[in-house]
Amino acid sequence: MAAIHPTALVDPKAQLDSSVSVGPYAVIGPHVRIGAGTTVGAHCVIEGHTTIGQDNRIFQFASVGAQPQDKKYAGEPTRLEIGDGNTIREFVTINTGTVQDEGLTRIGHDCWIMAYVHIAHDCRLGDHIILANAVQLAGHVHLGDWVFLGGLTGVHQFGRVGAHAMTAFQTRLAQDVPPFVTAGGNPAEAQSINAEGLKRRGFSPERITLIKQMYRLLYRQGLTLHAARQQIDALRGEVAEADADIALMQDFLTSATRGIVR
Repeated sequence: MAAIHPTALVDPKAQLDSSVSVGPYAVIGPHVRIGAGTTVGAHCVIEGHTTIGQDNRIFQFASVGAQPQDKKYAGEPTRLEIGDGNTIREFVTINTGTVQDEGLTRIGHDCWIMAYVHIAHDCRLGDHIILANAVQLAGHVHLGDWVFLGGLTGVHQFGRVGAHAMTAFQTRLAQDVPPFVTAGGNPAEAQSINAEGLKRRGFSPERITLIKQMYRLLYRQGLTLHAARQQIDALRGEVAEADADIALMQDFLTSATRGIVR
């Protein structure tokens, strides 16, 4: 049997692994599934069609799987999926999806989500993401792997932040942030690449140098986006291990619909 505190209210239809721990006064609804090794803190509410993987730590007072804050929502059985090894701190709110999108909010693996963060309906978060205190994600926001958003960052609905990108404290994002870029300000402006983060993840000096070249083409040469993309594409083959980084940048820029931060 799962270690469920006697004051917790766990619906008999909920599916909890026998190694799950549930703290005092927590409430878990009938359509919730929780994997092995996950701990649920005191006073948490986990509801909706929510699936939570293994070895997650959900701290006290979090609200996970609540209905989307969308007036069009009409009670459809939309979902929330959370992967493995995530930390979800106090007063975090994560909503299920809407049928206007794919009906799914998803969080990947090994994410660190600090206190008072809001993750709205239909957001898609990759792996190894850090969201500092009070980050606010509007609906349909997509974050790539290894993104780090500084405290009080706000992201406009349908906004996207590419893999390995970073924002400074109190950044307001109304446009997309390309991969590897550090942005800051209100409104946000591109400032540099996330070089320190790339070093910590084992990127070679040659690979980082090529990423800096892509950044200069996008932001420092006065080129149009189309011209910058052409010159970025011409970098292929210069550093073999960086060709995947070029492809990642090109794919992101091709699909950008809100424009990129400048």
